[in-house]
This record gives sequence, C-alpha cells and structure tokens, in this order.
Amino acid sequence: MKIIIIEDELKAAKSLANMISKLRPAATIIAQLQSIESAVSYFSEHEQPDLIFMDIQLSDGLSFEILKSVKIQCPIIFCTAYGEYSMDAIKANGIDYLLKPFSKEELNAAFEKVENFKNFFQQHSQPDLDGLLKKIGLDEGKKSFLVFKNNKYLTIQTEIIAFIYIRNDSATLMTFQGQEYAITQSMDQVQSLLSSKQFFRLNRQYLINFSAIKEVEHYFDRKLFVNLVIPSPDKLLIGKEKTSGFLSWLENR
Repeated sequence: MKIIIIEDELKAAKSLANMISKLRPAATIIAQLQSIESAVSYFSEHEQPDLIFMDIQLSDGLSFEILKSVKIQCPIIFCTAYGEYSMDAIKANGIDYLLKPFSKEELNAAFEKVENFKNFFQQHSQPDLDGLLKKIGLDEGKKSFLVFKNNKYLTIQTEIIAFIYIRNDSATLMTFQGQEYAITQSMDQVQSLLSSKQFFRLNRQYLINFSAIKEVEHYFDRKLFVNLVIPSPDKLLIGKEKTSGFLSWLENR
C-alpha cells in the first residue's frame, strides 16, 4: 500500500508515520507534504497513492482546497483536532475522520475500514450504496444514550440533550430540563457518535446542541460568547481560530 501524509506539523507527521510503520509494515509512505500548494503540485505531476492521510487545517488554508484543484480518486483519512468538518470530509472521499490525538487502535480501525471497502468493491460489481453510506457514517447520529443513575438504567434521547461537558473528569449529559447524567464514553467518542450537523465541539470540554443556542455575541480578542437557553457551568467562549468554522456551522446546517 502506497501512502501519502499531508500534515503541516512535522512532529505530528513523524508520529503518524511511525504508527503506520508499526501497524502496516508493508506500507510505503511515498511522500509527506506540508501545504496546499505542495500537495497540488505533487498530485499534478505524480500518480496517486492507495491512501492519503490528510490534516484539515494546513499552514496555507483548509486542505479541502486541494480537492478543488486536483481530482483525488483514492480514499482519504482525515486527521484533525476539530470535529466540525466531518460532513465536508465525508463529501471529499473521506473514509474516516480521526480526531487528534488518536490512538493506535483508532488508526488500526481506520486501516481496517479501508481494507474492508477495498474487499467489498472487489467482490461486488454493483455495490449496495445504502449499505456503504451506513458504513461511512452518513446518518443522523446516535439517537439515544444508555445511562445509569439511582440504581436504574435509563435511555436518554439525544434530542433532549442541550450539551455534553466534562465534569469531574467524566463526560456528562445535560438535558434541556437541567438533568445531568454521567456516561462512560470519552468526549471524543461522544463527538464521533453524534450528528455533526446538530452538535458542535466548542472546545475540549463542551459539545453543544444547535437547539440549545440562544444567541451568540462578539467578545474580547475576536472571540465569540455563546449563550444557551439553559445555564452552563462555565462561560462558553470560542477562540478566534474556530470562529469561522462555528459561524459556518450555524449558517450551513
């Protein structure tokens, strides 16, 4: 398997390359690119690999710009610290979406997904597109969570969750009625299960439901302040590096 890594952080690229070599020793990393410009130039002059690992936020813009300039026909595994681009990634040949920092287990699962898809297409001349869409996660996200509280198991519908946040080092659901439920999944796991159209990852501590947003205000230093319909334990601020992505999410739902 021939692989290309597109990542502007040298340390992250090296770490990913080391993980790949350990998990798939037979794979060959044929190029490591650091920008949109270098990637467009490379793909204009070379054959495409079997798989691309692509960061989204590069030094000269979002990597989706690469796909507007050259036609990429191989599968792409997107690697990013931000969850709000997942739908864009799926539309751009994205076969998986890994949130940094990701584990060897998550990377291996992404490889297995690529390999399963390859085997599927080799065995089916007319693939079941509905089945394929389900495999890559084009659905409406998780519908409910099973929680345990007061010695009882309860099912909490996702639609009544206003936000999920970290409390005492654990992910906790907060409903629109102000009820809290601890869950066993990590925030990264929860984010991967929820609809990216409905929920946005403000930061490492908070995932918010679009329906819970009351208003958004400008704040100091080009930040945004998000005011919800119910109180949150912390002031919800969005740093200037994420404001454009957040506003785009609000507008393009």
